[in-house]
Amino acid sequence: MVFSSIVFLYMFLPIMLLIYFIVPKKFKNLVMIIASFIFFAWGEIRYIPIMLILAVLDYWCGNKINENFNDKKKKRLYLWINISVNLIILFFFKYADFIISTINGITKLNIPLLNIPLPIGVSFNTFQSLSYIIDVYRGTVACEKSFYNYLTYTTLFPQIIAGPIVRYETIDEELVDKKISLDNFSLGIKRFIIGLGKKVLIANNVGSMWNVIETGAYGEMTVLLSWIGVVSFALQIYFDFSGYSDMAIGLAKIFGMEFDENFNFPYISKSITEFWRKWHITLSSWFRDYIYIPLGGNRKGLPKQIRNILIVWALTGAWHGASWNFVLWGLYFGVILIIEKIFMLKVLDKLPKIFGHIYCILLVLISWVIFAFEDLGKIGAYLSTMFGLNGVSIINPEAIYYLKNYIVIIIIGIICSIPILKYKKKLEKENKKALVVSVLSSVCYVIILILCTASLVNNSFNPFLYFRF
Repeated sequence: MVFSSIVFLYMFLPIMLLIYFIVPKKFKNLVMIIASFIFFAWGEIRYIPIMLILAVLDYWCGNKINENFNDKKKKRLYLWINISVNLIILFFFKYADFIISTINGITKLNIPLLNIPLPIGVSFNTFQSLSYIIDVYRGTVACEKSFYNYLTYTTLFPQIIAGPIVRYETIDEELVDKKISLDNFSLGIKRFIIGLGKKVLIANNVGSMWNVIETGAYGEMTVLLSWIGVVSFALQIYFDFSGYSDMAIGLAKIFGMEFDENFNFPYISKSITEFWRKWHITLSSWFRDYIYIPLGGNRKGLPKQIRNILIVWALTGAWHGASWNFVLWGLYFGVILIIEKIFMLKVLDKLPKIFGHIYCILLVLISWVIFAFEDLGKIGAYLSTMFGLNGVSIINPEAIYYLKNYIVIIIIGIICSIPILKYKKKLEKENKKALVVSVLSSVCYVIILILCTASLVNNSFNPFLYFRF
């Protein structure tokens, strides 16, 4: 089950909301737990026992750390028990076949692959568990005394599949006292519809074009067609992922909880450093707080800072998928960030902003090519085509055809990638225009929902890219 499905929008969610708001306060977490299990069981019922076992382990280790807080050896023991079990499960499901394939490639052996389906949201779930247990170990949060509340946290269906990564400290109080109100319900519905529109109306449409181009069903590849393709993928992955985050944040607000923001218009950035402050914010901050800073961050001189950056970005790439292209993608950004820290940011600061924007977008588009193809040979071939290095023509009828048919949705995607809604918020502050803007915006939300529903009824192309991570 996905958020952008008729079953979720018009069956699961309405029934769940009706029950959630009818039951007394003390039963709302129970409704969330049951709804989450139904949501997961819809796609992967076999992995629910693993989710329960890990929740019990997190809860037990957290309380044991709290009981032995002044005993460093025991405290560290329970920390490593928890971290080890969580990472072993993550590595088994996500990286076992990758490791076997790598061994087969190096040794020429023929070890059979396990071909085990990846549990839904295993990466996000693992990182949430680790953040909780590490924070309890550090003493920055109190351990959760109620298993009932902790199970609510670790199984929350709105965000567990594709983020944002919600730390326990973000919603610990709201697990007990939810901020349920008509205003939050209204804001949550609007935020959810915006996310749904991003996903269904933009990501799905540009994604269908990228799907044609990446699979080779386009005729002869040209320079123009390769650029159309990579721009389409850049828009697809942004609106797919930020759309999901918006829907998750909106659902949380409806349920009386606040999730952290995950995107802040990253495509208007003027450097890669700025880009990663705006893209998948909760993941970047997770690696910063739990890997980069514990390694020493930038406190032990430039050589160790460079080492720490490369470690973090190799892990960031590997987190996204069990394939060498993701590791390469992570290291690609790591190297760029190192160059920026050493001198490039100073150069960019002296140049007009437009040069920073062009520099950033160009490097990000190149990164999406690395991200999109697991075959390293295809990465090289596609990049060569983009820059006209392999003798291909610049333009052909197929490129013109796709440009004509998708130029409107590409332009809409580009416009929606910039913070144009700031103007709307400014208008809402002016009393004379507030009512008009409010009415018009409400009409727009209804229209978006109708268009999304019509599209979902008639269109079978509805993938979520980050489900596989």
